[in-house]
Amino acid sequence: MTREELTEAIILAKKEKALSWEDIAAYLEMGVVWVTSACFGNNSMPEAPASKLCSLLELTDQAKTTLMEYPTKSWGRDVPQDPLVYRLYEAVGIYGTSIKEVVQEKFGDGIMSAIDFSIDIDKEENPNGDRVVIVLNGKFLPYKTW
Repeated sequence: MTREELTEAIILAKKEKALSWEDIAAYLEMGVVWVTSACFGNNSMPEAPASKLCSLLELTDQAKTTLMEYPTKSWGRDVPQDPLVYRLYEAVGIYGTSIKEVVQEKFGDGIMSAIDFSIDIDKEENPNGDRVVIVLNGKFLPYKTW
């Protein structure tokens, strides 16, 4: 089973069972963004949650094996066409160098880890229109000299 076939099977089972990503993540006792990412093939899932997910969604042992495989992480280099993904791309494009400057001013020369990392997404009710709150939380990794 390919990752693409697995993702399709997960989405179909999720719809059939009328589950949300939040429902699935709560069942697995894991973060919703990470679980969704693993279901889309961008992270490998440890055996215990992979078993629980396959049980919940009535997926095959082959699905469990594919969930546990190490992914090759990549993304297209074209500008994204989906409006929400494009706005994230745009936000980093506009503010990326400013974010880099502020992070390095506060921490020094280095990067934010995308391995020792979490993402949280919340909804903030607002009378002028609800707000999307995205928190990226990554360990600071200083560059080394030798």
